[in-house]
Amino acid sequence: MKSTALHLSLTSFLVSAGCVYAGTPANSSEAQAAREHNAVTIVLVHGAFADSSSWNGVIDTLLQRNFKVIAASIPLRSLSIDAGSVEDLVRSVQGDVVLVGHSYGGQVITAAAAGNSSVKGLVYVDALAPDIGESAADIGERFPGGTLGPSLAPPVSIQGGGSDLYVQQDRWPAQFAADVAPQAARLMAVGQRPVTDAALKDRLQQAPAWKGTPSWFIYGSEDRNITPAALGFMAQRAHSRHTVVVPKGSHVVMVSHPREVAMLIEEAANACCMPEEGKTP
Repeated sequence: MKSTALHLSLTSFLVSAGCVYAGTPANSSEAQAAREHNAVTIVLVHGAFADSSSWNGVIDTLLQRNFKVIAASIPLRSLSIDAGSVEDLVRSVQGDVVLVGHSYGGQVITAAAAGNSSVKGLVYVDALAPDIGESAADIGERFPGGTLGPSLAPPVSIQGGGSDLYVQQDRWPAQFAADVAPQAARLMAVGQRPVTDAALKDRLQQAPAWKGTPSWFIYGSEDRNITPAALGFMAQRAHSRHTVVVPKGSHVVMVSHPREVAMLIEEAANACCMPEEGKTP
């Protein structure tokens, strides 16, 4: 596994991450034609307490690079329901797919991609990559130090049983998005979507997709929801093709460092899905 730290300049990051493209640019007509011919689609899956708008910065870069992109919206009700919704979406897509998950969304793509031959790559962004029998709570207990629990608001009882979980709005910026502009972090806090308590306790019931599908990881060195130790362990266990650690990055590096996340997704798509003549050097 290769681990890379971002430096002060974007150029040094791109060089160290292997994402500087010499020769024909990735958004040239030749590369675009190769992508259209191969029909690779990037499917982005948000995490708990979030929605698909959390990917906006990443989407903007991927669209500029001529990728087909879908930002999935999952109900955050249970692992089986959420993974099922992603499975349904992936079945509707023609051609190869790279699945990208943030936080709890990593757990979802790990379940949804299992046994699906159209999913060629997995990208984990501050994300869970559980093994069979593991839950988000299990990983948190194995690698203590996260501070999500104390940041949660009192559970909201829901009809039919169970409870919805929210993060206290005044604690959101420090807990989730310490490297995001304060006003943007406040908007994220207000617009958060709840996840059920049960979803965070659900255990993976099948062999994880990362055992048979190549994976890439990127996460913040100061993630307060999933500890960097846990993220590094999961990346190593999954035999990550390329792991990028963002210095002082928070739990939402796709918001604070969207270009870097997009470049790693492009690297995954280029490695997994592009025909040789369409790959960038």
